Amino acid sequence: MPREDPAALPEWEPGTVAILSTAAGAPHAIPVSTAVRVSDTRLVLALARRRETLRRLRDDPRAALTFLAGGDVALTAHCEVTIVQDPMTVSDRVAALALDVVRLQDHGQPRFVIEEGVRWRWADPDAARRDAEIRAALLALSVR
Repeated sequence: MPREDPAALPEWEPGTVAILSTAAGAPHAIPVSTAVRVSDTRLVLALARRRETLRRLRDDPRAALTFLAGGDVALTAHCEVTIVQDPMTVSDRVAALALDVVRLQDHGQPRFVIEEGVRWRWADPDAARRDAEIRAALLALSVR
């Protein structure tokens, strides 16, 4: 089923796993779970400061974030990335990134429905708490 507004980011559940791909150099893609939608055309996420992906985004801010999630979310957001806080105040282990959507590529088709995305959870309660704090801080950064 096509989304109501194919030019706008859809909603997704907190902690939804997406694949972040960078444009610099050879193909490079990693799973991320901190993406927070802040508007129809912007999202924020946290990325570990030691990640190769962060280094690549410093060199070339073009990226794509692909979602295959419950609620029939199947899309790739082609974005320009800005590092907005490095390190984040809430954790010196991660940097906060804003992704401004340049183009949305809707992968939805009437022949199939994405009923569910990757199902995962934190096995460590401290990691789950830190993840929730980071997503809350990302949302707070986006409303400044």
